[in-house]
Amino acid sequence: MPGISARGLSHEGRRQLAVNLTRVLALYRPILDAYIIEFFTDNLWDTLPCSWQEALDGLNPPQLATLLLGMPGEGEVIRYRSVWPLTLLALKSTACALAFTRTPGFQTPSEFLENPSQSSRLTAPFRKHVKPKKQHEIRRLGELVKKLSDFTGCTQVVDVGSGQGHLSRFMALGLGLMVKSIDGDRRLVARAQRLDQELLLALEKEEKRNPQVVQTSPRHSPHHVVRWVDPTALCEELLLPLENPGQGRARLLLTGLHACGDLSVALLRHFSCCPEVVALASVGCCYMKLSDPGGYPLSQWVAGLPGYELPYRLREGACHALEEYAERLQKAVPGLRTHCYRAALETVIRRAQPELRRPGVQGIPRVHELKIEEYVQRGLQRVGLDPHLPLNLAALQAHQAQENRVVAFFSLALLLAPLVETLILLDRLLYLQEQGFHAELLPIFSPEISPRNLVLVATKMPLGQAFSVLETENS
Repeated sequence: MPGISARGLSHEGRRQLAVNLTRVLALYRPILDAYIIEFFTDNLWDTLPCSWQEALDGLNPPQLATLLLGMPGEGEVIRYRSVWPLTLLALKSTACALAFTRTPGFQTPSEFLENPSQSSRLTAPFRKHVKPKKQHEIRRLGELVKKLSDFTGCTQVVDVGSGQGHLSRFMALGLGLMVKSIDGDRRLVARAQRLDQELLLALEKEEKRNPQVVQTSPRHSPHHVVRWVDPTALCEELLLPLENPGQGRARLLLTGLHACGDLSVALLRHFSCCPEVVALASVGCCYMKLSDPGGYPLSQWVAGLPGYELPYRLREGACHALEEYAERLQKAVPGLRTHCYRAALETVIRRAQPELRRPGVQGIPRVHELKIEEYVQRGLQRVGLDPHLPLNLAALQAHQAQENRVVAFFSLALLLAPLVETLILLDRLLYLQEQGFHAELLPIFSPEISPRNLVLVATKMPLGQAFSVLETENS
């Protein structure tokens, strides 16, 4: 999907982008604020302009992917079946033009062509226990961290929110970096340590089988620490060096792979406040878990703009995977009807218990195989209501007939979601620049594999063209 590159914008250009984003988000706020499960209770279809309803009504899922989201199938030519209103075309164009591009700068054959479960760019020991998505992520981010560490002369990498340690292991035992790995979950840290030992044994066996492969330097496993990082305070453990740096001060590089919610904010604050932290490479996620206030906004510029507020609903929407949903639309997967069924269930819940609004419904398996009344009955049971309540079958079937309208409305909201993510990440760039640091945002993962694919890279020294090198694939 096209978009704008943060690297192509001056500081003033980034400020103006923030202004434009807040204005556009305010203009389309009713769509972003809406909950799709209230499609029928709040009559969301009729909140759209009549001209939009005429253009979107009757479009099937593949047509929505092609015409609205601008993601046609392979070899497909975009052809509108009617003249769309300029206001709807403007929405589509603006959503594409103001969002940060998520298309990586590298063009290489897929690492999963030979085997969808195994990255051809990682050796077998580093793939074990690691899912394909994570294989792609640890390789790409690990290689970027290695380059950034070399450029900035770092003596140690600190992986914050390291979980089972897959990224830390690859950086330490695959790329030769000195790595401290921090996570607040004792069970995950214990598993990470077991996996470290398992990998060391596997690497030793591989060397014995291939004696021509010589390990030129001693291997250092990641140093794992159980510690909860408070986003509102500095973590001393995070700053402690693993080795005595000698005469000079330790130079730390902080990284986090999908650091959740406020954890990504904690990385920014440690980078900005601690002189020993000289570089940062952070991929954020779970924006809905950001503290409000505290997690957003961070920059003085965004905080001073009218309409800067991003409530929970907008931040939650920014976490959806646009490319993945477009693929589901193109394939017209039966699971798309789930939103329609859930919206129909909400009408029954409101009639039975008006004060019960948007209750969580635990996953109902194989929704696409159920009749709508069967889904409603199971849903009622899951929210603690009588599953044998009398149902208006005609009304439910009328709701089901509007399935494509529900999908169209949800697609509209999803089209705008990248603008919310762009504003959150832009705010972080501006926050760092306001303090005199050098910060860029790079698409690092394939968005089809890993939707949250933008890495914030920051240094306390100008890197110039080095940022271009960070994006490229290792040979």
